[in-house]
Amino acid sequence: MKRLSGWDAVLLYSETPAVHMHTLKLAVIDLSELKGRTFGIEDFRKVIHGRLYKLDPFRYELIDIPFKFHHPMWRENCEVDLEYHVRPYRVNSPGGRRELDEAIGRIASTPLDRSRPLWEMYFIEGLANGRIAVLGKIHHALADGVASANLLARGMDLQTGPPQDRDSYATDPAPTRAELVRTAFGDHMRQIGRLPAVLRYTAQGMRRVRKSTYKLSPELTRPFTPPPSFMNHRVDAQRRFATATLSLADVKQTGKQLGVTINDMVLAIASGALRNLALKYDGHADHPLLASVPVSFDFSRERISGNYFTGVMMTVPIQLSDPLERVQAVHDAAVSAKETHHLLGPELVSRWSAYLPPAPAERLFHWLAEKDGQNKVLNIPISNVPGPREHGRVGGALVTEIYSVGPLTTGSGLNITVWSYVDQLNISVLSDGATLSDPHELTDAMVEAFIEIRRAAGLSEELTVIDSVLA
Repeated sequence: MKRLSGWDAVLLYSETPAVHMHTLKLAVIDLSELKGRTFGIEDFRKVIHGRLYKLDPFRYELIDIPFKFHHPMWRENCEVDLEYHVRPYRVNSPGGRRELDEAIGRIASTPLDRSRPLWEMYFIEGLANGRIAVLGKIHHALADGVASANLLARGMDLQTGPPQDRDSYATDPAPTRAELVRTAFGDHMRQIGRLPAVLRYTAQGMRRVRKSTYKLSPELTRPFTPPPSFMNHRVDAQRRFATATLSLADVKQTGKQLGVTINDMVLAIASGALRNLALKYDGHADHPLLASVPVSFDFSRERISGNYFTGVMMTVPIQLSDPLERVQAVHDAAVSAKETHHLLGPELVSRWSAYLPPAPAERLFHWLAEKDGQNKVLNIPISNVPGPREHGRVGGALVTEIYSVGPLTTGSGLNITVWSYVDQLNISVLSDGATLSDPHELTDAMVEAFIEIRRAAGLSEELTVIDSVLA
C-alpha cells in the first residue's frame, strides 16, 4: 500500500462526470513483418500478462479512506482481469487516420471505473495495410507524461533479444478499515512534521522573487483573468480526437534556422493554429492566450508512476500576425516562464497540494465544472513530451507511430499534446463536443502554421513525407 501524493490526489479529485481525467496513449502497429503469423487480442493479452510484473501501475487498485480522512491509497499488487481491461474494438475496414481518430474519441468519452485498476486497453483492428492499433486509457493520477513514456517503453520490446516475460506476479490482500485509518493518522503526523520544510521552501521562493530584478509580463501578473475564447466554456462529456504527424528533422531544421528549441517550435506552431481558429470563431485575435505548459521535475528513466510536474503559465502570442514574430515572442515567453518557475520553486504547488483536504477539494472541483463559464486560470494546456528514440515492438510486430494526449480541464475544451517518436513529431488534439465539430481543423491548422513558419524562414514549404505513418 502507498498513499497518493497530493498532486496525484488533485488529479483524482478534479474528475467530474464531464471532466474525465484519463490520458490516452496510442500505438499503431504493423503486423506485416510477422509474415502470416497471426496476432490477435488473445495473443496481445498474453503479452500484457507476461509483462504485468514490471508494469506496476497496471496492478494498482484505488482504495478510499473511511470518512475521507486522508488522500486515497494504492493497493499496489491487486488481481487484474485482462478480459475486462484489454478489450477488442474494430473500425470500418480499411480504416485510416480519420477512422481511427473517430474511434479514439468515442472510447475517450467514458470515464474509467474506479472500482478496478484505473486503466483500459483497446485492441483496434480493421486498419489499412494489415495494421492494428493499441490504445491505452490511463488515469492521470497513475502517471504523468514522463512516467507514461517510461511505462510505454517497458511494455514494448525495446531491448535486444527476447523479452523477459513472466507467467505470474505477486498479489497483496486488501487492507482492513482499521489499517486504512491507522495509516492515515500516521501519514498525517508525518505531513505535519514536513510542514516547516514546506514553509521554508515557500519562503525561499518568495525571497528569490522579491530580490530578482526580473519583471513579469503584464499577462502573467493577472493569472486569473485569461481572455475569453471560443475554447473556454462549460465542458461536456463527449470527446473528439485528431492527430497529425510532422517530420522531427523538419522541425529541428526550422528551429536551428531560427535559433529556438523544439519546444519553442511546438508552441509557435500551436500559436499560429490557435490564431486562425480564434479569427474564425471569435472574430478577432487581439490578445495573447494563457497556456499551462507541464514541466517535469523528475526525469528518472526508472519512474513509471506518479506525477512530478507543474504547469508553467506562459503567454501564447496569437495576436501577432507575422509568423517569425510569433516564434520570437514564444521563445521570449518560454524563457520568462522558466525563470519565474525556478525563482518561485518548481515543486511549490506540488508540495502544498499534499495538504488539500479530500472532501472539500472534490466539492470545489464539481462546483467549478458545473459553472457555465470559462476557466479562470488558463485558456489551454499545451504539452510537449519526448518519447522513445528507437522503434518499439509488441509481440514481435513493429510499432510505427505513438500518439498521446492529456485530459481536458474544467472550463477548457481543448488540449494539445505533442509526442516525439523516432523520426516523428506526432500531434494529438482532444476537444469536447461543443468546441470543435472536427478537431482535425486544429491539427490541419498546425501543419499549415508550420509551413507558414518555414516559408517565412526561407526554408522549403515541401514537408518531409514519413511513409510509415497512417494516411
